[in-house]
This record gives sequence, C-alpha cells and structure tokens, in this order.
Amino acid sequence: MTRKAPRDVETMAELRAQIDAIDGALLALLAERQGHVDRAAELKRAEGIGAAAPGRVAEVLARVRERAAAAGMDADIAQAMWRAMIEGFIAREERVLGKDGTDA
Repeated sequence: MTRKAPRDVETMAELRAQIDAIDGALLALLAERQGHVDRAAELKRAEGIGAAAPGRVAEVLARVRERAAAAGMDADIAQAMWRAMIEGFIAREERVLGKDGTDA
C-alpha cells in the first residue's frame, strides 16, 4: 500500500489503514534494532562492558530530540518513546550480562 500524506486521507477507515501500515513498518524496524541490541550484548560481554551506558543513552536521546524536531515530530514525545525503548532494551541486555561492567 502506498501511503498518502495525512492531508490527502479522506475517511477514518483509510486513515486507520494508513496508521496500521505505518505501525507494521515501525515494528519491522524495531525488530531489526532489537537484533542489533542483542548483538551488542554479545559484544559487550566480550569487551567487559555493562548493559547500561548512561553516556551513550544521553547521546542517543539528544540525537533523537534533534532528529524528531527536524522531522516535524514533537521532540518530547520522541524522547519519551526512546527512553522507554532504551530502558526495555537495557533490561533485556541485563538478563544476558548482569549489571556489572563499564560504561562504554
């Protein structure tokens, strides 16, 4: 399905179909991201790096705010979404790595 610009959508049914298609694309990208996070846990284990990396989290969140604003998205919403996602992925890594290691 080719997505339309929001202003070109004429019915709620069509709008919902557009949102469902976007959700599917987002989930595919998030699954790809999760695969990279899982690989990060393996690499972190080998390098003695802990799951939580506060410095890296701050970098990612700052970049998300900038990119969200540039894309016309509410930066506060984007940051909150990424913070929740990052916390979930850190918890996933901690199940593999534990909570020890360095912040890198």
